[in-house]
Amino acid sequence: MSTFDSTSRVTVPLLLQRKQKHEKITMLTTYDYPSACILDRSQTDIALVGDSLSMVVLGHENTLSIGMDEMIYHTKAVVRACRRALVVGDMPFGSYQNGITQAVENGIRFIKEGGCAAVKLEGGKQRASIIAALVQAEVPVMGHVGMTPQSMHRFGGFRTQGKTVDAALAIMEDAFAVQEAGAFSVVLESIPAPVAAEITARLKIPTIGIGAGPHCDGQVLVWHDLFGMLDQKPAKFVKQYAQLYSEMLEATDRYCEEVRNGVYPDEAHSYSMVDTEAFAHRVEEVYGDSPAHPSNEGSFQRSKV
Repeated sequence: MSTFDSTSRVTVPLLLQRKQKHEKITMLTTYDYPSACILDRSQTDIALVGDSLSMVVLGHENTLSIGMDEMIYHTKAVVRACRRALVVGDMPFGSYQNGITQAVENGIRFIKEGGCAAVKLEGGKQRASIIAALVQAEVPVMGHVGMTPQSMHRFGGFRTQGKTVDAALAIMEDAFAVQEAGAFSVVLESIPAPVAAEITARLKIPTIGIGAGPHCDGQVLVWHDLFGMLDQKPAKFVKQYAQLYSEMLEATDRYCEEVRNGVYPDEAHSYSMVDTEAFAHRVEEVYGDSPAHPSNEGSFQRSKV
C-alpha cells in the first residue's frame, strides 16, 4: 500500500526504506523547468535528467551525442523546480569511460554545478571500480544494467537482453556487482520479467524497471513517451497515459487559423488605453492622416471633428 507524502523530500535513505517496506518507487525522466514543476507536484519520487534528452529533446538518433555541458545545463533547470523529488543526473557517454579520475570529476560536477543529489551510469562488473570511487567521493550512484543504450553499437541496436540462461545470469552478476560497489539502486532495462523478478528478490537495493516487467521495486518511463508527445510508435513496454502530440498539433493549427482570420487577438486579449481619442488626435498632428490599411480599421473609435 502506497504511503505517498507530498511534503517530505525524497532521499537515498528513504528509497532504501521503500525497498524494505515493499513500497513501489516511481521515476520519470525530465529535462526542463516546466515539466519538472509538474513532476515535483505529482507523486513521482525521482526526477531523472536522462541522457535520453539527446533523442527526445535535441533530435539525435541515439544517446551518444550529448555531452556533460548539455547535461549540466538541463540538470540545473530541473533542480530549480524540484523541492521534493530526488534529482538524478545521467552521466553521458564519454564522461566516465576513460577511468576513475574522469568519472569522479564529472560526478562531482553533477553535484556541484548541476545541483542534483545523485548520478546514474551504465554498466555492471566493468564499472564497479568507478561506482565505488564515486561513492567514496560522496557521489551517490544509481546503476544501470541489462540493455544499456550507450552500448547500442555492441548490442546491434536497442535490443532486449538476457533472453538466454547465460545472458540472464550475466545480468544478475552485473546487478550484484553494482550493489557491491555501493550503488543505492539499479535500473533494469529491457530484460525478461522473470530475470528482473529474480534480481529484485535477491538484491538489497531497489531495482527500477523499464521494460523489465512488474516485479521491480519501481518503474521509470521517458517523459515524452508517458504523455505521447512524439509522432512515432512507442516501444512495447511503454504505456502512454495521454496523447499530447495530436492535442498540441490541433491547438497550434487553431491558433494559426485564428491569427490568419483576424479572430485572435480579440478585445478580451488586448490592452485598452484611457483616452484613445486624444491619442488619435495627437498622432494625426505629428504624423498626419493614418495610411489606409485593413488592420487599422476600427483602431480609433472616434468621430471626425
